[in-house]
Amino acid sequence: MDRLNQQSIKSKLLLTITTIFVWLQIHAQICPPNIDFEQGNFINWRAYTGGVSAQAGANVISLTEGESQASHQIFTRALHSLLKDEFGNFPVVCPNGSGHSVKLGNTSGGGRAEGLSYEFTIPASRNEYSLTYYYAIVFEGPNHQEHQQPRLEIEVMNISDNKKIDCSSFTFISYGSGLPGFEISPIQVNDNATVLYKDWTPVTINLNGMAGKTIRLFFKTADCTFVRHFGYAYIDVNTECNGEFPGAAFCPNDAFVKVTAPFGFASYKWFSSDFSQVLGSSIDLTITPAPSSGTTIAVEVTPFAGFGCKDTIYTKLVDTLTVKAEAGKNASYCGTDPVILGEPPKTGRVYSWSPVAGLSDPRISNPLATPGQTTNYVLTVSSNGGGCIDRDEVTVISLLPDTTLLFLGKNLFCSTSGDSAVLFTQNGVNTQWYKEGVALPGATNNRFKVNSSGTYYALVKSNLGCTLSTRSVTVKIDIPQVGILYPLRYTFVDNSVTFNARDLGDTFAWRPPVFLNNSQIMSPVFTPTRLGAYTYIVRIVAQSGCVSVDTQQVKIISKVEVFLPNAFTPDNNHINDLFSPITIGIETIQVFKVFNRLGNEVFSWSALRPGWDGVYKNILQDPGTYVWQFSGTGIDGIRYDRKGFVLLIR
Repeated sequence: MDRLNQQSIKSKLLLTITTIFVWLQIHAQICPPNIDFEQGNFINWRAYTGGVSAQAGANVISLTEGESQASHQIFTRALHSLLKDEFGNFPVVCPNGSGHSVKLGNTSGGGRAEGLSYEFTIPASRNEYSLTYYYAIVFEGPNHQEHQQPRLEIEVMNISDNKKIDCSSFTFISYGSGLPGFEISPIQVNDNATVLYKDWTPVTINLNGMAGKTIRLFFKTADCTFVRHFGYAYIDVNTECNGEFPGAAFCPNDAFVKVTAPFGFASYKWFSSDFSQVLGSSIDLTITPAPSSGTTIAVEVTPFAGFGCKDTIYTKLVDTLTVKAEAGKNASYCGTDPVILGEPPKTGRVYSWSPVAGLSDPRISNPLATPGQTTNYVLTVSSNGGGCIDRDEVTVISLLPDTTLLFLGKNLFCSTSGDSAVLFTQNGVNTQWYKEGVALPGATNNRFKVNSSGTYYALVKSNLGCTLSTRSVTVKIDIPQVGILYPLRYTFVDNSVTFNARDLGDTFAWRPPVFLNNSQIMSPVFTPTRLGAYTYIVRIVAQSGCVSVDTQQVKIISKVEVFLPNAFTPDNNHINDLFSPITIGIETIQVFKVFNRLGNEVFSWSALRPGWDGVYKNILQDPGTYVWQFSGTGIDGIRYDRKGFVLLIR
């Protein structure tokens, strides 16, 4: 090949490369800095606080510049990926793959209002430009007029021409709003007012034909004008800003091309460039096989009623897509905050991570990694049509200590059984044992013997400084109950009574078994056939193995009797100090009273005062004769009434 031809080929190649480079520059993402909150702060944004009121039938939001921690909150995916809104149960971080989202407003009510605004200038060379924002809303739905209700206002303003972009500016309220999608929350807080919410929803702002113009985004939230009911919203803005549909570029070897229209419209209708053919009617359009590079298609988008303008948007499909896998930077994991891998998702890409162990979702661009051991993750990224593919690797170093907790012995045993419970952590980790959440002084060995009932766990620390908690183990060490004597029982021959042992265990054994229907249960029935007095022993074995032995005495009588002494000597010598009834076969005492000679009641029986000690109103009563009255019900169901006299002797 002669030098002239070589020079010609080099010139053409250089021209081709330059053309592609320029095209890529023009079509690269040109997003204003931090418009997507990905710096984790409000840099380049303006924050506002203020109030809301109803004036002459209109809703008026008054704001002054100033940020409030209570009204301007940033949620980070790394810290809040599992956090859900308390009313809507949707994630507080936008599910578009964003690393940060904003909550504007709160549940305090009080007629407050909040705002966030961002101003930027569209590059002079960009006549095709669009932004996508996401919103989620939570409103109380009080029985107010529309201008008095909580709200979210979104205003997109062409500041250069002092003209609001109506098709991208909306006002959302809980009732009266034409935009569908509100759901009723199961949670209510004020006056039983219904709480309504709307899950994350994307909207695309079409800024085509506005090259060089300065644009302002303004998000405002407000409570109801009657002060009591709240309204707040979550906001996020996409990381990508481009003038063409996501997915307009495809790879040369793609088997098909998938094109996605802007989000947030009520209906879609796809056409060929000359409108001679309808290609589809959903937000996504798949073309198989892939068309020739340079093919132009159009989509007619129809917004929800009252929320935008009908429009037809064009895009050119070009086979210039390149795919680059970005697995992220190497990181370490200590078991608390998960590691975010990858980068925000890009439309038209298919993501796959390997291995899948420890990943929240191996099919997204930026999963959360919580590996149990140091893991090298490989990210594979391809175009939708499979024509381009790239791979990247990232290593997540696990700093986790071994939190394995071994347990030997029994979780439940009796203190007198000789059994035990011993906990072990693994060798090589620093250990601090806890009981009921409180550190046990000096309990820092890998072996810990449990000597009292409670819930135990350990904090273990690796040599790399990472501290985690082991699982918890609950141990109950039972103590045998001291045997007691049950109240004396009375009955007649052939009359049944039920014995009742204490509910201390699972196994019961009554001895002797005579006259019992079942000597191995908690409450056997006793039916005697002859007069006499009997003593029964019941052996109670608890689940822990602890044994208690109680006593039940019973007398079989021929009749019910009531005896009261005719004198008593309340001199505190512990002999005949109390005047009280002596009964045989009385089941309950209704009345036992003592009266002096003037007819004053000086004593009345109760379970806490079974007898009279000769004191009335803290005064020792004079010796003499007193009248008593008794009334009780016997085991035969008969009421026994008695009256008499008693002599108080000092």
